[in-house]
Amino acid sequence: MLSPVLSDAHTAPLLPQHAPLVVATRDGLVESVHYGSAIATAPDGSILAAAGDPLAPFYPRSALKPLQAVAMVRAGLELPADLLALTAASHSGGAKHRGGTQRVLAMHGLAVGDLENSTDLPYGASEREDWLRNGFLATRLTQNCSGKHAAMAATCVINGWPVEGYLNPAHPLQQLIAATVTELTGETPLSRSTDGCGTPLFALTLRGMARAFGTIAAAAAAATALAAASTSDNRGTAPLLAEAAVGLAMRQHPDMVAGERRDVTELMRLLPGAVAKDGFEGVQLVGLPDGRAVAVKISDGGDRARMPATVHVLGSLGVDTAPLAGIGTAAVLGGGHKVGLLQPTNFLFTPVHEAL
Repeated sequence: MLSPVLSDAHTAPLLPQHAPLVVATRDGLVESVHYGSAIATAPDGSILAAAGDPLAPFYPRSALKPLQAVAMVRAGLELPADLLALTAASHSGGAKHRGGTQRVLAMHGLAVGDLENSTDLPYGASEREDWLRNGFLATRLTQNCSGKHAAMAATCVINGWPVEGYLNPAHPLQQLIAATVTELTGETPLSRSTDGCGTPLFALTLRGMARAFGTIAAAAAAATALAAASTSDNRGTAPLLAEAAVGLAMRQHPDMVAGERRDVTELMRLLPGAVAKDGFEGVQLVGLPDGRAVAVKISDGGDRARMPATVHVLGSLGVDTAPLAGIGTAAVLGGGHKVGLLQPTNFLFTPVHEAL
């Protein structure tokens, strides 16, 4: 049953009916269990298979960024592919990410002071250590959403909208993003909140988010095929749809979407044609070039369980996941030696009735 989000703080909310997706074993004993929900969708957005409660509302967090980027491209944002990928990023805060954000700002006559995101240290472990080692503090530039915020401010400049206050839900930019999210997911948000960086946030379902990612990945694949055909025929290519532009940018520059040693970057490098984005609190989305898609939410927000569950779902769709073995499982150590494994359960995927 669909579990509604209740706004009354004095009423206990109904809990999503999550299922056990990932376990950590130590010498054959199950030591920890991560519950969650997952879904696989067809190109038309219909449900192929699911586990847990995939129609319960949840906050996609940073997995919304590709959808927000699509809205900005539709509004006239034009960036080189690496900077468009950064627009959809939860970046590690390395030099190329910080420099890319500054490039977006400079291209539109803006400065770091125009950003309205929260301050933070670099998200990547090594990037954060280097930053602190040099005596630097948390900034808006190093916060993992700075690329998106630079693009938001730039989109305001392009359209003659006020830059100040661009995070206000009533601002034209946020109104456009809300409409785009509704279109791509096929859902009216079930609740609204504010993300960690200050951006308006929408409660959706795993099905809706998977539908959006399948659309973006399929558009990128279609654009690639069309470009190849046009080149062979010596014809010019048509302008890219916003969905295709965002998907292609993410595929071409996965290091800008996340960073080195980040599993989302690795997945896009190892699974050609895939468009992937993670989100805080255990969220993972993957769109495939044929329009199918996978969405996962780990109930306890545990980041370590996100990718093993996702790889398992991809495998159930017939995707060759052998190249993903390094991010689909992880060793459990004892005394520096492998004594167990973090791995998906054999959770049964069953069709979900559309009226659920």
